[in-house]
Amino acid sequence: MVTAEDYEQYVGSGTVERVLRKARPLRDYHIVNVNSTYYGGGVAEILSSKILLMNSLGIKTGWRIIQGSPDFFSITKKMHNALQGDRINLSRRKREIYESVVYENAVRNHLDHDIVLIHDPQPLPLINHYRKRGPWIWRCHIDLTRPNRQLWSYLLSFIRKYDAVVLSLEEYARRIPRPQLFFLPAINPFSIKNRELSEEEINERLAHYSIPTDLPLVVQVSRFDRWKDPEGVIQAFKIARKQVGCTLVLLGNVASDDPEGTKIYESLMKYREERILILSHQDSALVNALQRRADVVLQKSLREGFGLTVTEAMWKGTPVIGGNAGGIRHQIEDGVNGFLVSSIEEAADRIVLLLRDRKLRETMGRRARETVAQKFLLIRLVEQYLDLFNSFEASYRLVGKPGR
Repeated sequence: MVTAEDYEQYVGSGTVERVLRKARPLRDYHIVNVNSTYYGGGVAEILSSKILLMNSLGIKTGWRIIQGSPDFFSITKKMHNALQGDRINLSRRKREIYESVVYENAVRNHLDHDIVLIHDPQPLPLINHYRKRGPWIWRCHIDLTRPNRQLWSYLLSFIRKYDAVVLSLEEYARRIPRPQLFFLPAINPFSIKNRELSEEEINERLAHYSIPTDLPLVVQVSRFDRWKDPEGVIQAFKIARKQVGCTLVLLGNVASDDPEGTKIYESLMKYREERILILSHQDSALVNALQRRADVVLQKSLREGFGLTVTEAMWKGTPVIGGNAGGIRHQIEDGVNGFLVSSIEEAADRIVLLLRDRKLRETMGRRARETVAQKFLLIRLVEQYLDLFNSFEASYRLVGKPGR
């Protein structure tokens, strides 16, 4: 299992020693994270690695998911979209289904932990059904710059019961009668998706899925979600290939809590052809191989809480063209370690520019990796959580914790 000491090669011994010191007062704690899926999307990606690293520090940290009917996840997907600015018909029946399913999960799960972290809207009302023995934290991974007012007013009735709210960016801050903190997501450089691969390993994965490599590769890796603008990616590629030969690979997956994903995937099938590959696979090694072999990676999102796949590709030294939205702006410095775009035409122009200029690709790729090493490795995120957990010492006397 990866430990904090393994990060020394990237962040130095001083950072590792500081993290170990901050973890010591928390070694008697029992912490739990609750979200809605074990796979698919950045939240599950972060949790799977963060929880292991927390346990390696001696802090008992668990992970639960809530179960729900198709109706429940249809409603929470609409909530997700509405938090990013969509309209929603928040009827009484929808609220009843949402709250009753969460109540059933509260009955199934005994959350008597010292610290409870609830992720995103799906499990948000759980706090109504427990007597807290320690702080509860709501971690929202969604772009909240323009949430639907009706929905936000409704969710706020639950949010205000939490002890703290963690968002990805300061620009997502809302008027909440609780402390708000801002933690940028991060990657695990040792995971199957991000570890170093040999050329032989890369070739094997690409050959396994019959992905041609005779022309430059343009790649987007993301959930099948309309906010990721997969159709815009395809249109940009079609414009770009009129000037330079290339192959597009659109690799996605469908998270278990996202009922729209399958429909989006099926709607893209009409675009498939010899040089446009649309793949749906849950294969971390394939993601790694594609991001390493790609000449250009796109993440042309229209809304994006952060965009973990941007960081993953940057870590591999691949130049990224990202939508000028949300957290992507905090990863890519336009024209320095990648490009930010606001239209299909801009994306096409940047694809052509990068495919024609190998030196530019190499320079941007090198700067991109340096950015991730400095800002977006998991040990930094874990340290921020340690600081938050330790900050509750003054305001919470946690049950059974000597001296508190």
